Amino acid sequence: MRIVIGCDLAAYDFKVELVKQLKAKGYNITDVGCDSSEVGEYPEYGKKVGELVACGEYDRGIVICGTGNGIMMAANKVRGVRAALCYDVFSAIMSREHNNANVLAMGSWIIDIPQAIRVTEAWLFGKFSGGRHVARIEMLKEIENGR
Repeated sequence: MRIVIGCDLAAYDFKVELVKQLKAKGYNITDVGCDSSEVGEYPEYGKKVGELVACGEYDRGIVICGTGNGIMMAANKVRGVRAALCYDVFSAIMSREHNNANVLAMGSWIIDIPQAIRVTEAWLFGKFSGGRHVARIEMLKEIENGR
């Protein structure tokens, strides 16, 4: 699985440690920025990760800012992205099972690295359950397409 990650300046140190630990576990992670705790705006990196997932270059994306809200909103502006803000394992699993989320958003001010690893792994291994949820995903696409 190819995973792309991006963050804003508030989450830079958090992202660096998360990437280090995920790579140590064997995950294929590409970091697209930001590259400093002094410069990096969440709309830019939410959009960048969203576009890389939506076009199929990456299977999944992870976005991080202070609360996770802003960067999630930015990623969700990209057609084809379903970004979910998750702080615990349950929300991560449900975002995959019911919403088929393809981008995970987290807040570096809200959770610590060990929890972020648990959330990320639950999200990465979560499977879309299909069934009645397929129609709901189609409804989201209709909204996205202005219908």
